[in-house]
Amino acid sequence: MNPLTYFLLALKASLLSTGGFGNIPSLHDDLLSRHWATERNFAEALAVGQISPGPNGLWIISLGYLVNGVPGALLSLAAITIPPFLILGVEWLYHKTKHHPAVEGFVRGLALSTVGVFAVVLHRLLSDVGFNARTLLICAASLAIGLSRKVPVVAVLLAAAVVGLIFR
Repeated sequence: MNPLTYFLLALKASLLSTGGFGNIPSLHDDLLSRHWATERNFAEALAVGQISPGPNGLWIISLGYLVNGVPGALLSLAAITIPPFLILGVEWLYHKTKHHPAVEGFVRGLALSTVGVFAVVLHRLLSDVGFNARTLLICAASLAIGLSRKVPVVAVLLAAAVVGLIFR
């Protein structure tokens, strides 16, 4: 096993996941295809991660230990520690430059792209269910309540659930 490659694979999995067990699919594919880990290694690491105190994401340290002993555990620890520090650096940089026109434009563009992603996901969900009066009414009610900004998100979800149950 190449330690640098293992570190980079663990770092990639940590950077592209949302934390916890989100890095399992990436590591599973990468390590099994290289025959560096087995299904049993993953099962044992996940079991240790579940019974150990602390965040769920620490299971990767157990996996590193099972794959390459103490060096593997240290590489895994470094790989899951770097992304939060990168976020802190980005936050510091944003705080210093948030009033620059280019940064404001970037943030607006990012917000618009997020809305676009949500619109595509919503369209796909509605296409799977089918466009009918019930789904359109739920969407319209949620949008109307959500745009008021005075109603908590939980209330929007509960109202959508009630409408869904009524038209069931």
